[in-house]
Formats: sequence, C-alpha cells, structure tokens
Amino acid sequence: MALIDVLGSRRGRRGGSAMSPVQMAVLGLLAYRTFKGKGRLAGVGGTAGGLGGLLGGGALSGGLKDLIDRFRQTGQEQKAQSWVSTGTNQSIEPHELEQVLGEERINWLVEETGMARDQLLAKLSGELPAAVDELTPDGRLPSDDEVTQRLNEPH
Repeated sequence: MALIDVLGSRRGRRGGSAMSPVQMAVLGLLAYRTFKGKGRLAGVGGTAGGLGGLLGGGALSGGLKDLIDRFRQTGQEQKAQSWVSTGTNQSIEPHELEQVLGEERINWLVEETGMARDQLLAKLSGELPAAVDELTPDGRLPSDDEVTQRLNEPH
C-alpha cells in the first residue's frame, strides 16, 4: 500500500479499512510533534480515511523536516538524503534507526502501535525509506502546501 493511500487520498476506495501497526508507526513518526501527548495516533489508526485532513500538510512536512534533522544530527544524513533525492534509496539497519529516533520516540511508537520494539524497528527500517521517497518526489523537502496538494490529489 502506498503512503498516499494511507494518508487518505483514496478515501472513497479504502472504505475505512484498518491501518496496520507499521503504517500507524510511519505516520506517527512523520507527525510525531502533532501526535505526541495527544493520544490521537491510536484513535486515527482505525481507518485510513480522514488522515489527510487530520494531519494536513503542515504536520507531515514539519515532521519530515524534523526527522531529516535527526538523521543529520546523528551522522546518518547521507542515508536520509538518498530517500529525499531522486536517486536510489539507501537502506537503513534497525540499530541505525534506533540511534536516530532515540528512546522517547521509539517508546512512544511501541506504546501507540502495540508492536514489539524489535519488530517496530525492523518494519520501520524497511518502510521509512519508501515513505520519505514518496513524500519528496521532486528531490527536496516539500512545503506545507505541496504536501497538502499531494494528499488531495486523486489517484
């Protein structure tokens, strides 16, 4: 399932289908500041429809910038930049992602998704590169308006 599907651009087709825990984790990670402390991630995890409206472009683009900054601060900028650029995505190992995300984010995601820590990191390390790549089709971080526009495009 493409990230755009998860974010609600195919609301009518999705028919309220439940999101997987890893999809919730990717969204939660990208919109961490929006969800942290509000107890809303699990509440929106039941359906794919409406997530685009709930998150909006600002939450996702700001969260994406924050995430890339964390990669920069922990020496993993080259990997994250490969996901943003138009070239081949470099992979990231679960232990590398663990260093980037830090204890607070990981513990929050484990609590919100109900996934085991090792499983969460393994799934995120596999799905995060493609999610970031999909949100940055022009090889750069998008503006709030660009993310909102992508969320509203019919697919």
